[in-house]
Amino acid sequence: MVNRDRIQPEPGQESVWDYPRPPRLEDVNKHIQVIFNEIAIADTHHAKRVLETSHPPVYYIPPSDIKMEYLIRTPQSSFCEWKGFAGYYTVAVSDKQVPNAAWFYPDPTPTFAAIKDYVAFYPHLMDACYVNGEKVQPQPGDFYGGWITSDIVGPFKGGLGTWGW
Repeated sequence: MVNRDRIQPEPGQESVWDYPRPPRLEDVNKHIQVIFNEIAIADTHHAKRVLETSHPPVYYIPPSDIKMEYLIRTPQSSFCEWKGFAGYYTVAVSDKQVPNAAWFYPDPTPTFAAIKDYVAFYPHLMDACYVNGEKVQPQPGDFYGGWITSDIVGPFKGGLGTWGW
């Protein structure tokens, strides 16, 4: 499916309309950072990203590269038809906390087994998220957790009027 308003990528860019459905999982060696309440709670060069048609990438970070003492498991759960059941974390640093700001798959489907227990963060709930030093823009809306950088073009699912895409 190609959106009629698809932005043509320039050299070095990717269009989310070229991403597959069902989604694909890839290893990423880019420098990924998550900042919350002035603390780098995640810092890695070993992330994985999920690419799905119409969505900016979602980055999953290995727990070994996260300061897990700032994550508190919540009873929240959700289901993804591709990845399975997700669990959630509240992110809490000192006096600042955001419920259900990060999620993970404790028992993902076989296709996504490589992200077992890896954590994804909603960028709109963090102070800042970075890919190779570039501050990301959150995917529109508050349901999806995609990270938009200058090398990703849309339009992106998540904003008003895009649920039917």
